Amino acid sequence: MAVGKNTTAFHQVAGVRLASVPCGIKPGRDDLVLLEFAEGSHTAGMFTRNLFAAAPVIVGKRHLQAASPRYFLINAGNANAGVGDLGIADALACCAALAALAGVDEAEVLPFSTGVIGERLPVGKIIAGLQGAMAGLDQDHWLQAAKGIMTTDTRPKLATRQAVISGKTIHITGMTKGAGMIQPNMATMLSYVATDLGAATATLQQCLAVAVNKSFNRITVDSDTSTNDSSMLTATGAAGLDVDADPAALEQFQELLNEVCLELAQGIVRDAEGATKFVAVTVRNGQTEEDCLAIAYAIANSPLMKTAIHASDANWGRIVMAVGKAGVTLDINALDIFLGDVQLMDAGQKSPEYTESQGAAVMAAEDITITIDLNAGSATETVWTCDLSQEYVRINADYRS
Repeated sequence: MAVGKNTTAFHQVAGVRLASVPCGIKPGRDDLVLLEFAEGSHTAGMFTRNLFAAAPVIVGKRHLQAASPRYFLINAGNANAGVGDLGIADALACCAALAALAGVDEAEVLPFSTGVIGERLPVGKIIAGLQGAMAGLDQDHWLQAAKGIMTTDTRPKLATRQAVISGKTIHITGMTKGAGMIQPNMATMLSYVATDLGAATATLQQCLAVAVNKSFNRITVDSDTSTNDSSMLTATGAAGLDVDADPAALEQFQELLNEVCLELAQGIVRDAEGATKFVAVTVRNGQTEEDCLAIAYAIANSPLMKTAIHASDANWGRIVMAVGKAGVTLDINALDIFLGDVQLMDAGQKSPEYTESQGAAVMAAEDITITIDLNAGSATETVWTCDLSQEYVRINADYRS
């Protein structure tokens, strides 16, 4: 079940072609996706900080340092994680096979995998699917590709923008996948954003870091950081606008990129495993951003809070509990707490005007906002999360069976 509406619209990005084909890892559907970038494109990336980083993450980071990628090779159904050096060899074998077919250097291929951890990658199936993937490359295949990278997702996730910057029409389109094992520590499960403006790799890396910090690094479904998290940004330069030579254009591009990444990140939460509610937790007027985030995540990751949200139960005591366990030094007598526009607490005590029916009305909605005002400073942070349902338990209990 997903919360809210979802868009499947997209703008083509000149210099980017995509394909999605079945290779038999997840029978009955496309599970192998290929992205091709025009020669001269530049790519930046951010990867998981999980110590058990998957083989494609290790190989991808190495290749990204060695060359500008021409191809991304993505498989669903198998994470190629937790299998040691054999996983690295398998990832390299897939890269080498695609490189030979495409006539590029092996380092110009970046591998990505998502799915079950601890099983060998079915290299033969992937290699067998490469010819069909190459033949299917097209600028118009964003939606097919977004579907092909899904695992427990219930719907594809796309975000797109078109704008005129410095007299040039530019496009930014991105896709992502992820529904569980979500509290990224850099990016998301898998995210790919492309634009037809031009920028140096260092510039793209800075832009991506800014966008990721306020989007993918501000969501949580279940507090778990994947072994395979990767977020990529590629610029083809086909629009004829180089933002390195135009500071005003760079600023506009950053704003658009921020929008795309936030829409994609929120799309993950809206399609979280078993989700029926979309929740924004804002902590404002804190002494530091770190304090605000600690409290926001304490609320967003609390199983008691998340189950109360699922039940539309305005149990505000669970909010207070989560604030108090966050490890932040604060004056509890200064706290104001709100559910939507309804004030629960005033100066650290239950608001005299609050009624249970007011809170229940807010909690019954699909989109819920929880606001904690610390009245201690000027820092503000927002984290997006969802409820915790029996369906989440069922999905993860049955995932390997």
